[in-house]
Amino acid sequence: MASRVVMPKLSDTMEEGRILRWLRNEGDRVETGQPLAEVETDKATVEMEAYTTGVVRKLIAPDGATVKVGSLIAVIGTADEDISGLLTEQIPVAAAGQAPPAAPAGRAPARTAAVVPPAGPGRTLRASPLALRMAAEAGLDLNTIAGSGPQGRVVKRDIEAALAASAPAPAPSGPETAQGARPVPAPSPREEAAEFQPIELSMMRRTIAKRLVQSKSPVPHFYLTVEVAMDRAWEAYQALREQKSEVTLNDIIVKATAAALRRHPQLNASFGGDHVRQYNRVHVGMAVAIEDGLITPVIRDADSKSLEAIAADRRVLVERARARQLQPDEYTGATFSISNLGMMGIDEFSAIINPPEAAILAVGAVRQAPVVEHGQVKVGYRMKMTLSVDHRVADGATAASFMQTLKRMLENPLLMA
Repeated sequence: MASRVVMPKLSDTMEEGRILRWLRNEGDRVETGQPLAEVETDKATVEMEAYTTGVVRKLIAPDGATVKVGSLIAVIGTADEDISGLLTEQIPVAAAGQAPPAAPAGRAPARTAAVVPPAGPGRTLRASPLALRMAAEAGLDLNTIAGSGPQGRVVKRDIEAALAASAPAPAPSGPETAQGARPVPAPSPREEAAEFQPIELSMMRRTIAKRLVQSKSPVPHFYLTVEVAMDRAWEAYQALREQKSEVTLNDIIVKATAAALRRHPQLNASFGGDHVRQYNRVHVGMAVAIEDGLITPVIRDADSKSLEAIAADRRVLVERARARQLQPDEYTGATFSISNLGMMGIDEFSAIINPPEAAILAVGAVRQAPVVEHGQVKVGYRMKMTLSVDHRVADGATAASFMQTLKRMLENPLLMA
């Protein structure tokens, strides 16, 4: 019996996914558990597995299509059975850069096939998401363009070459106006399209945009900044480096933050509408910048782990994040987050809370600076930290007390134990 293949929900926040490429063609046999397609979610790129055994009868959503979770994307069945009944259940699928047409008010959305340019005779059309959008904006027929990408895929350079080839020749010079200047014709739509390059949002960037609006707009943020004397923490870090330890300064900050949260559980919390959820375990999320966005892998039970254990977890998680191989349990469930831009030379900044968490710590660079101690000027190591807090969960005095504890621990690393 034929089976519907729908876009699966591959992360807790996933609402839609992008089919980067099918790993099976129509007519191919596939076994349960074998990879069927590469799908880009809001967090990572994953291989979607087949949940049934049979022949791939129909690939409904094309490479590059963005599809809502639960939407029909393929049909698997036997080689000779009738699948027409399943095909009539197709849910609208948007090709990259395009959205399905809205239904008139009061009517259910019409069920349509995937939005994709028609292929020429004997040719399967393949095009990158950017090429699809550029062709649509310039009014080009992709079937008339030879693709130079893998397997004849039409890519950006092919669209640019087609635009250049079809650009009109310069008009002959006309008589000058009374002011001595010739009139300048208005740019054509194709010329306007060549003035900029549309960059399609990745699934991750779309989710970041949506979640940060959800955070910044309704969540009442307030901010507290302190300067920390990092002399002893810096000495400890240098001593660890001399011992060939892989502990970083950020690992020390994670450990100190987790220990401070254990003493101030009011900030190890989230807002639940009519209640505050205060967590019994401390899971620290670390903001990691990757090629097209930001992801926050989680060091679980950071307050009870040694510096070496935190460093080992961090190393594995960052490598997996940059390879876009994190599993959902590795980037969900943080109770507090840290964003460190100090390694990029940023002295001070304010971070946006990652909902539903109640706070996030923004860490700046460690700088050498002249400081006064006991009436004497000397060179010291200083670092600024800014705490962003959800005012619905905690007030200024509570947050200030947490920052005092964290500052004291970083200035006296032995207090972390």
